[in-house]
Amino acid sequence: MPPQSRPRPIVRPRLYEQLVERLCEYMRDAGLRPGDRLPPERELAASLQVSRVSVSQALVALEVQGIIEVRHGDGAIIRRTVTEDRVLALLRDRDNRRAEIIEARQALEVKLAELAAERRTAADLAAIDDALELMRGEVARGERGVAGDERFHAAITHAARSRLLERMMAEISSMIMETRVESLSQPERPSASLAGHERIAEAIRAGDPQDAADAMRAHLALVSSVPTLPGATAP
Repeated sequence: MPPQSRPRPIVRPRLYEQLVERLCEYMRDAGLRPGDRLPPERELAASLQVSRVSVSQALVALEVQGIIEVRHGDGAIIRRTVTEDRVLALLRDRDNRRAEIIEARQALEVKLAELAAERRTAADLAAIDDALELMRGEVARGERGVAGDERFHAAITHAARSRLLERMMAEISSMIMETRVESLSQPERPSASLAGHERIAEAIRAGDPQDAADAMRAHLALVSSVPTLPGATAP
């Protein structure tokens, strides 16, 4: 058979895609609506016959698409409902975009950290410290630290005093939130991210542009190291 006429091999869906599809089916069949709560992860894992880690990864995939909201101590709350096909299309598009989002952040935020070290005021340093304190509290409570992370990067953007870079950051803010939630959902990641923030803040406070840029670059390398979600079909 000529190579150009050979059928393409069958690609098996990755486990998290299968779980996302099943969860969407469950929400539809159970008649769940925005504001309703999904069962606890332990129950979902038992029903789906997979590990809790796999269920957690599937829930993160739904969360970054704005379909559910995972609240500390309150479980997963449905924000909107969409069809299974639509969810899977969004997930695959996100997978393709992740590397580009990280590249954009590296191009923008490394420079923002450098400028912040040169231009920061006492008020800027106070805002950065407030963001660090917020994230420390979140991490201490066992949360992911999403609010503190977002506020920290916003404080640095403001301290850089570059209107153009700030507008560019605003343009990709929703995509950055996707990578933020995905990264901070990894085990031990919130505390590691907080440590990276503290190194960045220290360099900005010292007025050292090169150290601030290097610390931000290292921090974004950590953010980009989100493991590929599993493709196996076993629990």
